[in-house]
Amino acid sequence: MPIDTGSTGFMLVATALVMFMTPGLAFFYGGLVGRKNVLTIMFQSFISLGITTIIWFLFGYSLCFSGSLGNGDFAGILGNFGMAFFRGVDLMAPSPANPSVPIMVFVAYQMMFAIITPALITGAFANRVRFPAYLLFLVAWLILVYFPLVHMVWGGGLLAAWGVKDFAGGIVVHISAGFAAFASVVYVGKRKVEDKGLHSLPLVALGTAILWFGWYGFNAGSEFGVDRITALAFLNTDVAASFAGPTWLLLDWIFTRKPKFLGFLTGSVAGLATITPCAGFVSTQSAVIIGVLASCACYLAVHLKNKAGLDDALDVFGVHGVGGFLGTVLLGVFGTVAMTIPGRDPSALASGLVDGRADLLFKQAVAAVGTAAYAFGFTILMLWLINRVTKVRVSEKQEIVGLDGSEHGEEAYVF
Repeated sequence: MPIDTGSTGFMLVATALVMFMTPGLAFFYGGLVGRKNVLTIMFQSFISLGITTIIWFLFGYSLCFSGSLGNGDFAGILGNFGMAFFRGVDLMAPSPANPSVPIMVFVAYQMMFAIITPALITGAFANRVRFPAYLLFLVAWLILVYFPLVHMVWGGGLLAAWGVKDFAGGIVVHISAGFAAFASVVYVGKRKVEDKGLHSLPLVALGTAILWFGWYGFNAGSEFGVDRITALAFLNTDVAASFAGPTWLLLDWIFTRKPKFLGFLTGSVAGLATITPCAGFVSTQSAVIIGVLASCACYLAVHLKNKAGLDDALDVFGVHGVGGFLGTVLLGVFGTVAMTIPGRDPSALASGLVDGRADLLFKQAVAAVGTAAYAFGFTILMLWLINRVTKVRVSEKQEIVGLDGSEHGEEAYVF
């Protein structure tokens, strides 16, 4: 099949947008922590650009997208090593998602998702984890959590065969990272040294702007071509975030008596995370409801987390875990075949309660709960094993000095 230059060009741009989200995340997290830990948390995002790419080339892509349930994979959970070292990724091979786009674009696009997902987790254990332990965690988490979920949902594995839907990563990215963050907080424990954090709200705003911008590639690009669904996903992404931001702002205004810029920024990200699994399956009217519900649910989750005394430093669980979970379930409510185009693959449709069907809602709920449990359990196990190899947590003295100086010998700000 000849190459569709329009779709290929768009997907290259979308790939670059998703890549840009990882530095955006670094700025977002960097502004939220104290001055003595800025470089450490930013580095934890940036290092994933290199390490994850290496693993993706060696065997990561193959484990995600080689084989399918009953056709050469490992029990529908992991692919095989048939495409290790990018074997078969050549100039003439078509993409499995769209034969009119080269496979190289598909490989690169999916790699950007793999890069940012483990980086999301780092906000939960800010200021507490040693760099060598984090590197081991990054590699182990990709192999044991992320790659199996990609294969099960997007690579023809168990969940895909059962009919579970995830347009752009509610299950694969946000539930997995959010509940891994929750597990990290439980295992690592609270910070021993008070960190007032939020040393630069402008940095947080810059990070949010980059994330929001990149999210168009994240969601609209997940159609893997240019058509009406691409436009729908693009518009739904913006609408959900634009309703979620003011909703969080209003909640802050009501409960703290102050209209907070940080609340608007946090709410916008919650809306982006929540619309992700639904973006190409729901109407724009539904996206409005999803955006509002996203901020309400995530705001409540953050409040309950604070009340419980859990030290999820940057609210990864409350925003990404709860947002991804809610969006995955709401897909079973608002997904509709009305949001389709002639000739679209029937397997790409999502028909939920608005269409009078309850089976998708059940599947989405089961998948959300199962993914949450899987990510939480394996993350706890991983951290326990890593701690047997090299100590996970920094010392109290290192916390006092700050991880920038004690771990890396660098400073973000020199006065």
